[in-house]
Amino acid sequence: MPDLLLELFSEEIPARMQAKAADDLRRMVTDKLVAEGLVYEGAKAFATPRRLALTVHGIPARQPDLKTERRGPKMGAPDAAVQGFLKATGLNSLDEAKIQRDPKGDFYIALIEKPGRDAIDVLAEILPVIIRTFPWPRSMRWGARSGKPGSLSWVRPLHAITATFGPETEEPDVVKFSVDGIETGQTTYGHRFMAPAAINVRRFEDYEAKLKAAKVILDPQARKDIIFADAKELTFAQGFELVEDQVLLDEVSGLVEWPVVMMGSFEPEYLAIPEEVIRATIRNNQKCFVVRDSKTGKLTNKFVLTANIEAADGGKTIVSGNERVIRPRLSDAKFFYETDLKTKLEDRLPKFEQIVFHEKLGTQAARIKRIERLAAEIAPLVGADVAKATRAAHLAKADLLTEVVGEFPEVQGLMGKYYALAQGEDASVAAACEEHYKPQGPTDRVPTDPVSVAVALADKVDTLVGFWAIDEKPTGSKDPYALRRAALGVIRLIAENNLRLSLMKVAASALAGLSVKSADAEKLPSDLLAFFADRLKVQLREQGARHDLVDAVFALGGQDDLLMIVRRVEALGKFLESDDGKNLLAGIKRASNILGIEEKKDKRAFDGAPDAALYGLAEEKALAKAIGEVQAEASAAVAREDFAAAMSAMAKLRPPVDAFFEKVRVNDDDPKVRENRLKLLNEIRSATRAVADFSKIQD
Repeated sequence: MPDLLLELFSEEIPARMQAKAADDLRRMVTDKLVAEGLVYEGAKAFATPRRLALTVHGIPARQPDLKTERRGPKMGAPDAAVQGFLKATGLNSLDEAKIQRDPKGDFYIALIEKPGRDAIDVLAEILPVIIRTFPWPRSMRWGARSGKPGSLSWVRPLHAITATFGPETEEPDVVKFSVDGIETGQTTYGHRFMAPAAINVRRFEDYEAKLKAAKVILDPQARKDIIFADAKELTFAQGFELVEDQVLLDEVSGLVEWPVVMMGSFEPEYLAIPEEVIRATIRNNQKCFVVRDSKTGKLTNKFVLTANIEAADGGKTIVSGNERVIRPRLSDAKFFYETDLKTKLEDRLPKFEQIVFHEKLGTQAARIKRIERLAAEIAPLVGADVAKATRAAHLAKADLLTEVVGEFPEVQGLMGKYYALAQGEDASVAAACEEHYKPQGPTDRVPTDPVSVAVALADKVDTLVGFWAIDEKPTGSKDPYALRRAALGVIRLIAENNLRLSLMKVAASALAGLSVKSADAEKLPSDLLAFFADRLKVQLREQGARHDLVDAVFALGGQDDLLMIVRRVEALGKFLESDDGKNLLAGIKRASNILGIEEKKDKRAFDGAPDAALYGLAEEKALAKAIGEVQAEASAAVAREDFAAAMSAMAKLRPPVDAFFEKVRVNDDDPKVRENRLKLLNEIRSATRAVADFSKIQD
């Protein structure tokens, strides 16, 4: 079966756009092929700085013929309807139509046959449309071609389109079309400097091999592997260790078509700057990797760069050029750092009076005061020193006004720690300046120092309560203030540090510190708790737990101790994995279903204690006795927070529940006996609610 080769050759495509562009090209072409009835066997897309390429193999040479039936008007319909039907279907007369008998009458049916087209003709039709509608984040138009203004919007000027189609055993044909005066062909070009001559290609294997010979590695992953392996080998050979950086590796691989790894150096005096600042300077400005000493683990005055050319001088000029650019950058960073050290963190705080955090929530200075107050209240609950937590909250945001953070925002918090230590602050206070932002994602580290935990919780809860109070909640996929991330951060801080906190009390305290008052102030803590419940479901689901178990625990009400909720959910999950748990759940569900039906029928609830005198069967008596014992045992276990024991107690209900449903007819002919048995079923439901609302659990 024929294969397609498509290449769009242009000026340099920004590295950050390449991966998505390759995926978009593959998706758009294959979607169109399938829509046209051309089901392919496989497809793969590639990107380099100067080209997008796609290979699709196993495409049928021709579309299948299509036969469709189109229903027309009833026999005897007005002539206008008949003529419209004939025109729409291409029939010459009703003699060419069939008659379909139907209970509503006899209808004309047209059998329309549409012969398939050659796949190469379909490609010639769909590919230019895809190119013209390609979803670049940003695109441009450029100068005239053949005296006419350019009409194509592309990320950078497009120079050539290669499009071939044909079976492996034959010479492929060119898929002929043109876009903005660019005619398709079989010609591409190699490396801009080392092999710029035109290359004639046939199909993908030939194309990829000729590009490699012309100093172009087509596959982005292959370029990443080369850069990573060569950088590791180069640093290891000199007794160093590469500081790995996947994001930088992804970007650098999109800047070169023929990666050549080299090492440069800078003056040792710059190592006096914090390592993170050195790394940010070299990474952001020159897209280079930093290097550690493999013995000490500290940064060295070396860096690794990736060139796009095999230079005649072995790369000396390239290395020298990078060193010449990095040197003043590091000099600036050193100046910023030394300048920052001259001003104490607290002396920067008055400037926050003029910086608005949010127009409805006041200035940054006001927010810092709220976090201080809240951190002081949370500190005793998490085992932190109140004075240290207050001091840390006071200083935590100050580094936002430093020169280094102004230049490199990614080191905020971290620089606060360095500056706090430099001015003699307690180690826990300094650590909290960095760690109060954490965790910032599912893989980020959770602080464990109590002072850091107190300030981190205060910071996140203040954010959540504040935006809840002004009704700026997340909606759908929109979450401009990262409130979902803040809530997950609170959950992880509590769960991973085994903290016992009343979220509603903390939220109420945060609300009391706001100058703006919520219209629904009384509802806000409980509304926010529901948001935490949703986030907890997400968190537990990602960990493999069932989100319906969270509903079953939250349904009991009054649950704002997240740690206990997590432990209860874990114990419930393990219980339901056992045979006792599964069978008891089925029995409880059966009891709830019967109660629901009978309560609806009688328009009443069957609550209240059953009358033991009305128990006529041994199974009733056994169930009633077991419920009393289990309810007491489970409640006591829950009170001492031994949820595993509570579940073990619940398991004792399984035999009497099974026996009851096997031997006892609930809807007895005697109304009093029926009512008593329904009350007994309600007792099952009530007893199990000591651990969870089993009605919320999915079968």
